[in-house]
Amino acid sequence: METYEGACHCRNIRYQVELDLTQPVIECNCSHCQMKGFLLQFTTPEKFTILQGEEELKTYRFNTHVIEHMFCSDCGVEPFGRGANPDGTPAIAINVRTIDGLDIGSLTRMPYDGKSS
Repeated sequence: METYEGACHCRNIRYQVELDLTQPVIECNCSHCQMKGFLLQFTTPEKFTILQGEEELKTYRFNTHVIEHMFCSDCGVEPFGRGANPDGTPAIAINVRTIDGLDIGSLTRMPYDGKSS
């Protein structure tokens, strides 16, 4: 596990998160993730901190309305989402494309068929 910082495009929202990016990131093909090009890795709430801009966050929900897709009210970028794992434990989905200085090409991608879910 390493600690990373990330932000939305305008940098109004900043966060810190512990992730193991030696593990694959999820490349989901659902209508939302595919359209926005998300690469996701999940973590627990205790390994995630919003450093600034919480008041700038807006929520988008679709389909079953169980995931809070959090986006910046200024630039529109979605750095993370809040939801739950299949067992009901809380989870944070990090859009790893929003991590500062991360070489996206170095990541292993794991396709996920969210379109069929």
